[in-house]
Amino acid sequence: MTPPRGLNPKGWVRVQRAVGRVATRLLCWALSRLPWASFQDAIRMLNTLQTNASYLEQVKRERGDPQAQLEAMQGFLERSGLKVEDLDRLNIIHVTGTKGKGSACAFTERILRNYGLKTGFYSSPHLVQVRERIRINGQPISKDLFNKYFWLVYNRLEETKDPAHASMPAYFRFLTIMAFHVFLQEKVDLAVVEVGIGGTYDCTNIIRAPVVCGVSSLGIDHTSILGDTMEKIAWQKGGIFKPGVPAFTVAQPERPLEVLRERAQERKCPLYLCPELDDFEEGSQVLELGLAGAHQRSNAALALQLARTWLQCRSCQGLGELKEMPPSTELLGGPVPLAPAFQLTDAMIQGLRDTEWLGRTQVLSHGPVTWYLDGAHTTSSIQACVRWFRQAALSQDKPHDGSEVRVLLFNATGDRDTAALLKLLVPCHFDYAVFCPNFTEVSVANNADQQNFNVTLENALTRCLENQRTWTRLLEEKVGQDPWLPSPLRVGGLLQPAPPRGSLLLVPAAPRPLNSPALVFPCLAQALRWVAQGRDPQLAAPTASGAHPHPAASSGAVLLREAAAVRVLVTGSLHLVGGALRLLEPDPVPVTGHLCLHEAPV
Repeated sequence: MTPPRGLNPKGWVRVQRAVGRVATRLLCWALSRLPWASFQDAIRMLNTLQTNASYLEQVKRERGDPQAQLEAMQGFLERSGLKVEDLDRLNIIHVTGTKGKGSACAFTERILRNYGLKTGFYSSPHLVQVRERIRINGQPISKDLFNKYFWLVYNRLEETKDPAHASMPAYFRFLTIMAFHVFLQEKVDLAVVEVGIGGTYDCTNIIRAPVVCGVSSLGIDHTSILGDTMEKIAWQKGGIFKPGVPAFTVAQPERPLEVLRERAQERKCPLYLCPELDDFEEGSQVLELGLAGAHQRSNAALALQLARTWLQCRSCQGLGELKEMPPSTELLGGPVPLAPAFQLTDAMIQGLRDTEWLGRTQVLSHGPVTWYLDGAHTTSSIQACVRWFRQAALSQDKPHDGSEVRVLLFNATGDRDTAALLKLLVPCHFDYAVFCPNFTEVSVANNADQQNFNVTLENALTRCLENQRTWTRLLEEKVGQDPWLPSPLRVGGLLQPAPPRGSLLLVPAAPRPLNSPALVFPCLAQALRWVAQGRDPQLAAPTASGAHPHPAASSGAVLLREAAAVRVLVTGSLHLVGGALRLLEPDPVPVTGHLCLHEAPV
């Protein structure tokens, strides 16, 4: 259909999309009135709500008046049939941070589940299916439960529409309200709640009386929302502190730690610094963690404090004997006091060991092709990812003939500095770099869980082409800092020395030239099929009709088919990792009692 006179083609496309969304919403509203409305109907209706980009714009407009945001969220909650004080019954552990907050939550939930408690766990975003965000006893809620609570909340909000205000909360706000309904009605003993973005302005911050709060490692991310310095970001994160509610944080740079201390002091919140995991290891005993990577040790240390404090506040038995008493709960201008280490119980040790978190330092061995999946998307998390990948890849048996091909599969979203992320990946000496959007297929019409109305294929491919040019330029400049040299960290005003280069970190430079042809594919399925070349049983072989036109693609296909080992790092975006998991592991949700992950529009 041609656009009306006076309206440019792009404007006409926007009009058509808007009309389509209205039509979809009307159809879903009609479906909601039918007793046989399905799970897929619920997902489609959920997708008509505001998603990530528009929600972030809304947050930016409202951030000058955080009270108005929280009041709006409270209004949605009350329209759904709950009051803020109802949330007090959930015995919440509230966790924020830039890096590792999801992993810290996963460790915490797994430990407490080992005490026989019925746990709720709300996190974001999801990797494959949206119901992964709301978990009971470590498992995503069933499709039937999701369907039941979605329509319960949606219909109550629809029936209480107010012409003066938005009739429906945004995607993330809706799921947050829905999670509270699930946890209350399913009668969990506790709920671990991960903050979406920031803290002060996050919709989860309507929680008024958590049992304990946690702050994982801080870094630079979501700068358009949280600010462009670590101090501004720390101020936002400290917004979840509550009067009299104990809070814990891990080692942070000096100034952000001072900001957290000041926020705790003004909110009359006792804040503690977590001791290192080494302090819990006696003699030659090394704690085994279910999540790989040295950076997970600080997340585990935070989880131990959160779990023990929760158990202590709830007067539970089997806490583990304290090794020392905390110096003080006061923060009157002094450093943040160190929390006590304690004797770990078997439930704690086993919980740390059994924690699983899909998409974080995850390895899938599919015959000669090994996939290394990590949703790192900040400079510090990419540094940790590179160290993990180098160690994991080097620990694998080397092919006798030495024919190993390394491939990078990368994408990044939002306002992140892609060049800075790619620069850190150059020292891995990949043979090929592949860029593609987060879409599993060119059309995602049949996959409602992966739909994102805010990103067009055209825009996503434009970003991939920019990433391709950046990668080529970086290789030409032959730059890339050594990922094995972590930066010194200031803790409580003291400059901590970088760890010595021991046997794990001292890795000889790979005998590979900095020459890595970069290819762009329109979707994940095509990218994965090209990399695997029919050698991964989960993926079909690439078709001749869909052959990539770049000369390096055809020569690379030969190398990939003949290599004894193909090692692929998938990173830069949790959405990218989630799409890859959907194709590589059709049923990634474990049927055991273990955990996995979650992500999508915040």
